[in-house]
This record gives sequence, C-alpha cells and structure tokens, in this order.
Amino acid sequence: MAYVGKTYKFQKHENFSEFLTHVGVPADKADFLLSAKPSQKLEKDGDNYTLTTIDASTKELKFKDGVEFEETITPEIKAKTTFTVSGDVVTQVQKFEDGRSITLKRVYSGDQLVVEITVTGWDNVARRYYSAA
Repeated sequence: MAYVGKTYKFQKHENFSEFLTHVGVPADKADFLLSAKPSQKLEKDGDNYTLTTIDASTKELKFKDGVEFEETITPEIKAKTTFTVSGDVVTQVQKFEDGRSITLKRVYSGDQLVVEITVTGWDNVARRYYSAA
C-alpha cells in the first residue's frame, strides 16, 4: 500500500463528459467538473481511512473497509456508500434512492492512479488519470 499518504494530481480524463451527461449533471456544474484539476490523497489510521479530494474546496470522506455509510454528494443528493480496499485497488460503490449505483474503482500502480467510473444503465467507462505529486 505504497500509495497511502501520497498526493495524486489530476492529469486527464476519458469519457467523463459522457458520464456526467448520463447521470444528469446540469451543464454549468458539468463545465466546472470538466475543468477542475483536483488532487486526491488516501490516508490510513488503524482501521480508519480518509480520502481527501482538493480542488476549489476540500472534501474528506472517512470510512472503514467494507462498512456502508451515508455520503452527501450535494446537499440534495445522498448515497449509501461502501469502500473496499484490496491491495492496490480501492473500490467505492455509491447506491442511490432511485436504484442507480456508481462505482469508482481507484487503481494505484507506481506513481499513477487511474479512477474507473461506471454507472448503472451506461455501457461505457469513464477514466480519470492522476500522477503522484
């Protein structure tokens, strides 16, 4: 788990615009998300993890491996979220009230992080690429 404690800076994305369209993100918010260049860092303290995303603001998600919790995506959108940590792969599954789910699979290798994003009802994969800072 050499990636724990490292900061990864955003480099590029694939199919992210299509993903945002599929999940219904309004155009103004999609434009912001497409232009953002966030950094991510995963930290571990005992059985507890903290995933920090830094862009215009800082968002921290605190979790335990395999334990579901309520995640606030926006003030009006919440999800039941579970993280699973397995070697160099950290998988986040967000389940929404409408039955849809989004899976964010973070694959760490060397100094790279690739986040693969899939969603119910969309036959594609969006990818976001990061490199260690």
